[in-house]
Amino acid sequence: MGYYSGFDKLCTALEGGGALLLAEDRKGRLNAMTIGWAQVGVVWGRPVLTVLVRPSRYTHELLENARYFSVCVPGAGRWRRELAFCGSKSGREQDKLRACNLPVRAGLKPGLRLVEGAALSYECEILSKAALMPRSMAAGPRARYYKSGDWHTLYFGEILRVSRKRRALRPEGPDEPV
Repeated sequence: MGYYSGFDKLCTALEGGGALLLAEDRKGRLNAMTIGWAQVGVVWGRPVLTVLVRPSRYTHELLENARYFSVCVPGAGRWRRELAFCGSKSGREQDKLRACNLPVRAGLKPGLRLVEGAALSYECEILSKAALMPRSMAAGPRARYYKSGDWHTLYFGEILRVSRKRRALRPEGPDEPV
């Protein structure tokens, strides 16, 4: 299975309560942010997950100095409260994963961590970033999403590994690479 396996789960999560984007600061402190926008595809001949983060978010500061990030997708109907919390509180002020009682595990590389029990997890290495430019956006989205002028930065992450929860009788079975 390839990087696109589980894409439907990612889309379902993004259209619903979201997914968790995880990034570490330089001291190894982890932050989680709820995201509702992302893209998966091929860029520069590589499998890429692109995430959008506003400069006003603490996660933006982390990604500016990070090499890696992960995106963890909940199972159907899971993490509703946690996603709402991580989307409304700042990691500058508290450890959101601890507050939500979401355990993490090590990822493929140092600086990559994943939420234990995620239905699907993407582990990514940042290849590039690009700030959205107001003059290049159509008037409709610009008026709807950028009234405050807090334009997203796009982070292009090469997908190093996609893991999904094993289908097992136990609801908390181990993860397997896709």
